[in-house]
Amino acid sequence: METISFFILCKFVLNLFKMVVQGNIVDIINRRIFKGEIFIENGKISDIRPSNHHVENYILPGFVDAHIHIESSMLVPSEFAKIAVTHGTVATVSDPHEIANVLGVKGVEFMIENGKKVPFKFNFGAPSCVPATSFESAGAVIDSDDIKKMMEHPEIKYLAEMMNYPGVLFDDTEVLAKIQHAKNNNKPIDGHAPGLRGDNISKYISAGISTDHECFTSGEALEKLQKGMKVLIREGSAAKNFDALIDLLPEHYQNMMFCSDDKHPDDLLLGHINQLCERAVAKGIDVYKVLQAACINPVKHYKLDVGLLQEGDAADFILVDNLRNFKVLETYIDGKMVAKSGESFIDSVDFEILNNFQTDFKVVSDFEFHSASEKMKVIEALEGELVTNQIEAYSLIIDGNLVSNTTSDILKMTVVNRYKNEVPAIAFIKNFGLKEGAIASSVGHDSHNIIAVGVSDEAICKAVNLIIKHKGGVCAVNALEEKILPLPIAGIMSEKSAQETGKSYAEIDKMAKEMGSNLRAPFMTLSFMALLVIPSLKLSDKGLFDGTLFQFTSLEIK
Repeated sequence: METISFFILCKFVLNLFKMVVQGNIVDIINRRIFKGEIFIENGKISDIRPSNHHVENYILPGFVDAHIHIESSMLVPSEFAKIAVTHGTVATVSDPHEIANVLGVKGVEFMIENGKKVPFKFNFGAPSCVPATSFESAGAVIDSDDIKKMMEHPEIKYLAEMMNYPGVLFDDTEVLAKIQHAKNNNKPIDGHAPGLRGDNISKYISAGISTDHECFTSGEALEKLQKGMKVLIREGSAAKNFDALIDLLPEHYQNMMFCSDDKHPDDLLLGHINQLCERAVAKGIDVYKVLQAACINPVKHYKLDVGLLQEGDAADFILVDNLRNFKVLETYIDGKMVAKSGESFIDSVDFEILNNFQTDFKVVSDFEFHSASEKMKVIEALEGELVTNQIEAYSLIIDGNLVSNTTSDILKMTVVNRYKNEVPAIAFIKNFGLKEGAIASSVGHDSHNIIAVGVSDEAICKAVNLIIKHKGGVCAVNALEEKILPLPIAGIMSEKSAQETGKSYAEIDKMAKEMGSNLRAPFMTLSFMALLVIPSLKLSDKGLFDGTLFQFTSLEIK
């Protein structure tokens, strides 16, 4: 009798770890859809069987963002995960490059440890370019010895984007050492080579670099695909390349993926990779090819421990209402339901607040630029692009000081070293459209110094000092009010939830637009104006930089 009771108890306990999910099973790999049941035991798919039932939803593998900087959501990984799962994302290929530029290896460790506290599959890489260039001041350095140690760590899945493509092309010893450490550990190497073509891209690829998410024209992407690269279709908060690249997917679906790269919190609340699937299917692209890019290719390329809806796989899958708009009904990770009908079941976790913010308050005269030059070089920001143009404009000089010209929309811009006290760098920029006040941010790719643009030196100084006061954030100021979203974690992330962070960000974004900005994402655009590895004209804390010639240049035209 006791033996029978024990057997019943064991069977009861075992059944607690079993689960059956019904629906129309989307078998992407074999290109078929059938009514069936998925049996789950101990977080794994133990069996998949055809079954006649009346459930009309669709079951498919979860979405994977093939390249993202979690930090750009202004959320720590655990809070990012809470929102991502509501959109059917079960994993990310995450480059912790942003926090690494502030805190070095310690920052990467923070991201890994925080991500491990929640049921979500973060896959972090080792940042290859910290600092991104020698032409800016970062808060840390990650050298080839650091990369060697990180590559040997099983939780580091790949060598993150090699932005220093000149270093690859000119056989820089340190760059090649980092690449070799990845090869020695049989881990993929991500690329970052905007506009690189011809023999240069051939050499870049031959170094072992296998992906690129920076293509902004179809011709560039096609050349890279034909030469063996995997091309990522990026649609983030600032850089939007979906429309330029999506027509390549039908023919090259086996070698393409979707990514967001940088996603601000208000945009993340609205959707993620599911939105790209909806847009692709709406263009008439075969749903299996779309889902191959969204679910399968990242897992196979990066060798991720993420299930693909096959027997023996981890039970990572989603239920969607249909295969047109991909409305996510339920999300499962390792057999655990983590989201249902827009509600996340991932809890917030405790974490340490780390930062690196050393600069003192500034005075208005710090932002003066004395000149007698009639003309100057100007950065032209482009909507939806990380690339900029270099244009010329007539100077507006008052009392010997170059100042903003709101009539022609040529505004003064500054980058302020936040790691130590230095003289702010000055440039001028077109297309921000501000008619009053200033906006500023300590999210300034890649070194995350303070970056600001405004209509007057006084407004710029006020905005910069507000960022310094809070040791990080994004803000907007004018004569009547000031608003800030504090970012106390490394000066780039909030300690709060996505809802709170997204609401605050949306209010500041709205204020910037009310002050005249006509950019869709003025703060995200601003954050990339210090990104020296993207042509053509940018500003670092050390001065105006020509990203095409890869050297400093003069603001004045003499």
